[in-house]
Amino acid sequence: MNHPHPDLGLPPKLPAQTLRIVALGGLGEVGRNMTVFEYAGRLLIVDCGVLFPEENQPGVDLILPDFSYIRERLNDVEAVFLTHGHEDHISALGYLLRERENIPVIGSALTLAFSKGKLKEHRISPITIEVREGQRRKVGDFELEFIAVNHSIPDALAVAIKTPAGIVLHTGDFKMDQLPLDGRTTDLARFAALGESGVDLFMVDSTNADIPGFTTSEREIMPVLDRVIESTKRRVIVASFASHVHRIQQVIDIAYTHGRKVAFVGRSMVRNMNLASEMGYLHIPPNTLLDIDEIDDAGDGIVLICTGSQGEPLAALSRMANGDHRIKVGSGDTVILASSLIPGNENSVYRVINELTRFGARVVHKGNALVHVSGHAAAGELLYCYNIVKPKNVMPVHGEWRHMKANAELAISTGVKRSNTVVVDNGVVVDLAEGRAKVVGAVPVGYVYVDGQSIGDITEASLKDRRILGEEGFISVIVVIDSQTGKVVAGPDIHARGFAEDLALFDEVKTRIENALAGAVAGGINGTHQLSQVVRKTVGSWVGEEHRRRPMIVPVVIEV
Repeated sequence: MNHPHPDLGLPPKLPAQTLRIVALGGLGEVGRNMTVFEYAGRLLIVDCGVLFPEENQPGVDLILPDFSYIRERLNDVEAVFLTHGHEDHISALGYLLRERENIPVIGSALTLAFSKGKLKEHRISPITIEVREGQRRKVGDFELEFIAVNHSIPDALAVAIKTPAGIVLHTGDFKMDQLPLDGRTTDLARFAALGESGVDLFMVDSTNADIPGFTTSEREIMPVLDRVIESTKRRVIVASFASHVHRIQQVIDIAYTHGRKVAFVGRSMVRNMNLASEMGYLHIPPNTLLDIDEIDDAGDGIVLICTGSQGEPLAALSRMANGDHRIKVGSGDTVILASSLIPGNENSVYRVINELTRFGARVVHKGNALVHVSGHAAAGELLYCYNIVKPKNVMPVHGEWRHMKANAELAISTGVKRSNTVVVDNGVVVDLAEGRAKVVGAVPVGYVYVDGQSIGDITEASLKDRRILGEEGFISVIVVIDSQTGKVVAGPDIHARGFAEDLALFDEVKTRIENALAGAVAGGINGTHQLSQVVRKTVGSWVGEEHRRRPMIVPVVIEV
């Protein structure tokens, strides 16, 4: 693996009275959040999530944080704390616990319930410690305090991490909705109290740092959803994240108001909403919920709540758009995409919108109606937090580079010294000691790709090969040569896929290959590997010159 920070060497041995912080994912990207805290040789992990692949990563199912930094030290891990139940914070946990199953997992009730649901897929029964806001817990040398924050999922928690090296306040994902559906606001009073006692390092959600003002309240979308559902004569299909309990609660309430039944579609949606309902986070009026087997009897008076708001190929909405789901979308139906677009998913989502529209459905999405609000604090909220916390040092987390840079500038504008803002990439090692956070080195980290049952076997080179195959095609060349004379005795036999079907096209290059091999042998080059490279170079030059293409070329030279 290449070292991603060649200008930074490996960090020194951890000094006494120092807290070390290393993000293994989540910096410079939106996903696979995982941060390791180390004090006196013991480790605490905050979050363990996945990143979803983009179109230039063909065949990849998920991308994990790189565990190699801690793989030899898993017995030093005191616990994993999960800030909330979104997949980019919990869904890599199963892959970590495969390597040491008895790491305690700390989180709120709903976060742990969603995590256990994911861990069943790995056949893991975790050791869990349920906590709630206002509680404190000692984990080795780490004293943790859990603080309520508002987000687009119930039961989210910030955490204050206290060690002899200082106090770190990590927001997790949060916003400052003043009228949340569950009445649970971000505990700004506790943020301020911690600020009064002194916060040495403030690790802050950056996702909306470049958006001015304040994030719109979740309640603001209710009138829009109400109008859309009321005006629809046939079925309504709402696509949402399978964890967005508040959004789904609003849809259920509106459906009930208009006398519509509700059904959940998609495995993760059914699982999560059943859990949320059983635990009291989701309230479903009596005689409202139908099983999927009963939806045909409900006719048009139904609201279907499904997965697939990001255009995921196997999710329910994508399969409806492809026409291969039992639910057939047609004229008069309304589809509501009640979510944001995660960067990289735009093409997939627009493809789904186009196909649903072609079937005759009306598609309502964030681009044409207020059917989504963000779960992350905008610049005005972040400024407020900096002013009440008054941190000595700031480290933006959870966001792409433009988000983290914007977040750092907000901190600086409130009086934090520029030298005390630490904007770093995954793998960069930050030490906190004597009230100062500073970069002391870096460790190698990379992407770990999950491809079916394969974990970590796919490399960047493999993905490059897949992209070339998908975009440029494939040419194989088989040549048999006399081992004594070097003359071609059979071939060149050329096969192509995804390049050109007309084999006569290759007649010209066959002569070039024969001449190149004869010249190479005359020049003293022998051995099948070296002669294969001659064939590759010859075919590559010809294809580049004549066709402006760069297919994958697989030469095979056989000696007889």
